[in-house]
Amino acid sequence: MNTPKYIVQTQTKSSAISAVLIALLVIVLALVPLFASRSTLQDLFFILTMLSLAQLWNLLAGFGGLVSVGQQAFVGLGAYIFFGSVALWDLPLLPAILLGGMAALLLAIPTAYFAFRLQGAYFAIATWVIAEVTRLSISMWKQLGGGTGATLSRDVRGGKIVTWVSEALDLRVSAAMDVVAYWLALVLTTAIIFGLYRLLCSRNGLALAAVRDNPDAATSVGVDATALKWKVFLIAAFGTGLAGALIYLQKGRISPDAAFSVIDWSAYVIFIVIIGGIGTIEGPILGVLILFMLQSLFADFGSWYLILVGAIAVIVMLFAPRGIWGLIVDRTGFQIFPIRRHLLSTKTGK
Repeated sequence: MNTPKYIVQTQTKSSAISAVLIALLVIVLALVPLFASRSTLQDLFFILTMLSLAQLWNLLAGFGGLVSVGQQAFVGLGAYIFFGSVALWDLPLLPAILLGGMAALLLAIPTAYFAFRLQGAYFAIATWVIAEVTRLSISMWKQLGGGTGATLSRDVRGGKIVTWVSEALDLRVSAAMDVVAYWLALVLTTAIIFGLYRLLCSRNGLALAAVRDNPDAATSVGVDATALKWKVFLIAAFGTGLAGALIYLQKGRISPDAAFSVIDWSAYVIFIVIIGGIGTIEGPILGVLILFMLQSLFADFGSWYLILVGAIAVIVMLFAPRGIWGLIVDRTGFQIFPIRRHLLSTKTGK
């Protein structure tokens, strides 16, 4: 059997070191509930869930060229189906969360069918319209409070997992719920980032980049652009539905306006990706930390806070179109999740 003269590789020495550090970081984050305060846990939960939403939107827009402003449809539907599952149908927490993700996946099928017939700004507007239609439909769900929403009782929010954590860590049920929600958010975020990296390093990732940059050229060399767009749209919807279920598991209170908020679940998510660095895995990680810092410092200033966030986004888009992480890469060359392919000789390793 002949040994190939060249191989294609994405991993670098710095990324190998980063992989070890990331694994250690995940272990440390998993142990955080053993020593951190409840407020710290809630802050980390916010960072993790927003990072999950940002990475999924980045998969659509940054890697797939599908700019959606209707992701709140999947957040809200996933959350409402989760609420209905535990409050009305007495399902355990984990199956209810999965059902929320599946509901978002099912909604994504007709959404993609209609929205994929449009391009650019028309596609973005179509996703927003579908999100609004979904919100209005859900607001008529009288068993969950209609337009005013509903609250999960403590008995419903507590389950076998929560009870076990409460007894094992000697916590109140409400605090144990935060721990369970945090651990689930950590698992979801880790799975999304790892899965996204594996996808981008595969042949499908290369094909996806080709479709994003030039769909006609990609199709001419044998890439099924339509099938790839369907795949990433459905994956993003499923993950977004899971994140929505987790967010409202932790909140314990839901309403149509909150669950389908375009500011909370689309505008902030887009801000995270844009300022961090669209089309990179590292960018949303940096972006969500910046958003959290801004919220911690300026959230009490009301509308001025929103003006500040918008101004920062405009400045970054004007002077750093590839985001802050793009500037870092340009100056240092350092990448935690390298996806650029290098052709190496098997004889020299260069």
